[in-house]
Amino acid sequence: MLYHEKVNDRKGTGLVGKRMLFVFNPRAGKGKIKAHLLDIIDIFNKHDYEVIIRATQRPRDAYEQAKEYASSVDLIVCSGGDGTLDEVVTGIMEEKSSVPIGYIPAGSTNDFATSLFMPKNMTEAAAMIMEEELYHCDIGRFNGQTFAYIAAFGLFTDVSYETDQDLKNVLGHAAYILEGVKSLFNIKSYHMKVSSEEIEVEDDFMMGMISNSRSIGGFKNLTGKNVDMNDGYFEVTLIKMPKNPLELQEIMTALVVGRDNTDLVHSFKSRKITIETDEKVPWTLDGEFGGSHTAVEIENMHKALNLYLKSMKNK
Repeated sequence: MLYHEKVNDRKGTGLVGKRMLFVFNPRAGKGKIKAHLLDIIDIFNKHDYEVIIRATQRPRDAYEQAKEYASSVDLIVCSGGDGTLDEVVTGIMEEKSSVPIGYIPAGSTNDFATSLFMPKNMTEAAAMIMEEELYHCDIGRFNGQTFAYIAAFGLFTDVSYETDQDLKNVLGHAAYILEGVKSLFNIKSYHMKVSSEEIEVEDDFMMGMISNSRSIGGFKNLTGKNVDMNDGYFEVTLIKMPKNPLELQEIMTALVVGRDNTDLVHSFKSRKITIETDEKVPWTLDGEFGGSHTAVEIENMHKALNLYLKSMKNK
């Protein structure tokens, strides 16, 4: 089942064909895709796709390619880390296109793929996409911007965009942990007023995550164990500023075991949330810098993303 009608009578030949944009980050995951690229293209060709191949050359390149081709192809497949996926999703949403996407994870952490139980093997992921089974996934809107699975501020959340690609490639998952540990020694809090249908709270928070993911930074259960990627709700986690090392330990324990059993952590589900601050707060969207803001409105876009997915776990 395809979103677009198949391209008819291409150049007067009478042939019916399908067109795909395949955009990939050649540096993601130590250049992992290089060993698999020909096999992936072969899989796509065997399923009668004419493949337009684009290797990203600079930041936001995947975004620009997605915008350019969103209305003229039957499918967009991207390969890279979560940042590459975020760019493609943003480009498609800005064009108000419903073209399906496929995702072949190749980055250091791949929270989105982990959350949806996607195959970790790249050729298996390509073959899974070719089954063309649609999954309608929630995504988020953040002050008019789009994100695939997380908007966050504070402790640990600057790790991904402050850890450069070379360090990610050398250290992989350890790169995120290393930067996260460094940030522990320079904890900053923000005084915030948080409003939603579920909660009204004003306090000092050192970290917040509004997510649609079972995995954050490669760690599972940070957002709880009952996460549904298309239920129309975000998982919201807000962490207060600890006053002493014991409170910090209490917070870390609660996050690791995935239980909201402390007054220092607010954890709830919400469709829409607004956050106001006196000072500008830097945010990250899917691990990429999302700008600094004094007021944000974050809304769940229910089943807005058409994703080709036949996951390894029954949904």
